[in-house]
Amino acid sequence: MSKTKYELEYTLNTSPKVLFERLSTPSGLAEWFADDVNMVDSIYTFEWEGSEQKAELLQKKELRFARFRWLDDDDEEYFEFRIRQDELTGDVALLIVDFAMEDEKSDAVDLWDSQISELKHAIGL
Repeated sequence: MSKTKYELEYTLNTSPKVLFERLSTPSGLAEWFADDVNMVDSIYTFEWEGSEQKAELLQKKELRFARFRWLDDDDEEYFEFRIRQDELTGDVALLIVDFAMEDEKSDAVDLWDSQISELKHAIGL
């Protein structure tokens, strides 16, 4: 059974520069996404309470997006942080693209909601 792609959107009252730093650097990600993050070449090692998971940074565009793939996932699956700024209002939105099994999707969304709450706290929102 394959996972399906889904997208979440969160409005964050911050600049793309501040947000991109939190989405693409080991120190920024360690502020909200994991307990600790280390990087060697394009492989990021995320640590949570003694366990770790590795992801490869597939693509990154300054102030726009960062796309990662967990090394133990299928090649077609990834998770992506995309920054969108409304040209008129200047509002900044964070779009998250991820994959989950249909029966695990609500848990995955709850986890992202919790993580984004940590991100807002790290940014000072």
